[in-house]
Amino acid sequence: MVRLVTVQIGTLLLLGCLAIPAVAQNETRTAAPTAPIHVKVVVVAMFEVGEDTGDTPGEYQLCVEREHLDQVLPLAAGYHHVRMNRDGVLGMLTGVATAKAAASVMALGLDPRFDLSKAYWVIAGIGGGDPADVSLGSAVWANHVIDGDIGYEIDAREIPTDWPTGFVPLRKTRPYEQPVKAPLDGEAYTLNQDLVSWAYQLTKRVPLADSEEMRVSRARYSDFPNAMKPPFVTRGDTLSAGTFWHGTRMDEWANEWTRYYTGGQGNYMIAGMEDTGTLQALTFLDHAGRADLKRVLVLRTVSNYDREAPGLTPAESLKNMAGGKYAAYIPALEAAERVGDKVVREIVEHWAEREENIPRAAP
Repeated sequence: MVRLVTVQIGTLLLLGCLAIPAVAQNETRTAAPTAPIHVKVVVVAMFEVGEDTGDTPGEYQLCVEREHLDQVLPLAAGYHHVRMNRDGVLGMLTGVATAKAAASVMALGLDPRFDLSKAYWVIAGIGGGDPADVSLGSAVWANHVIDGDIGYEIDAREIPTDWPTGFVPLRKTRPYEQPVKAPLDGEAYTLNQDLVSWAYQLTKRVPLADSEEMRVSRARYSDFPNAMKPPFVTRGDTLSAGTFWHGTRMDEWANEWTRYYTGGQGNYMIAGMEDTGTLQALTFLDHAGRADLKRVLVLRTVSNYDREAPGLTPAESLKNMAGGKYAAYIPALEAAERVGDKVVREIVEHWAEREENIPRAAP
């Protein structure tokens, strides 16, 4: 009886000894948590025509090729995979319009593989420019981004005769009714003016591409002195809306809508479709400590004018642009890459300072 008990105890001790290496082995197999990738700059593009490289470019391709974004990283919850280079620059493609942009930026911002807390965001794309302010191929650094979707709308054929437009601010009863809603909730975003001023000062003399086709096209806008100029870099405001609108009346609305939401301080210069979605996502990510809104820049370059040339109707003008037939399509893509890259390079090459200190223009 005593011997039996001894054997059982010995067996248990032996089994216990055998179990110890197994536990240790399992612990050895458990990989240590991977440190997140510290991103210095995120370059945000909105659309691509085909592949990321090697074919007709959209907003993404020139950045991918020239920044050597060779490392491809899947982003299953976003519109498209992301790419990185050895300098800590990450490129992303959001997809067209506000919904895809917001979802894709949020997917990246919440991805634990990336530390974006110190990252600068350069949102760069093309758009339709106001000939009162810009010429084809020009580049606009945004002071404000205005939302053109949030509001009420009455069909233009049914608006009261004393209304200038059928668009009415949300919670108001007529166009541009005062006082402006406070606080705003996505209707307008004001970017870090010190950073915008720095970016503009850094890039205002970047040479931009011109062409005979652009010269012929802008010559038709002889009533607009700025439209007649060769391409240039400037500061202004962009209006972001999910609808691709066009025409003189719509341009007038965009200008007044911008003035309304900026207390008369803003000047609408160029239209886009995604920027408010991107900025809404970045606002939430900033609240969560996953991004820094003070490090965000929006750059839009002029591929076409947002209104018809003299002698055309808005419908005729829009028909000429159908399918992306813009007089400055490639030059505008080039401008976005050249101007945006100047900022990206400056940040990366001076990262020891830029990581903690957001640049600002010299007084």
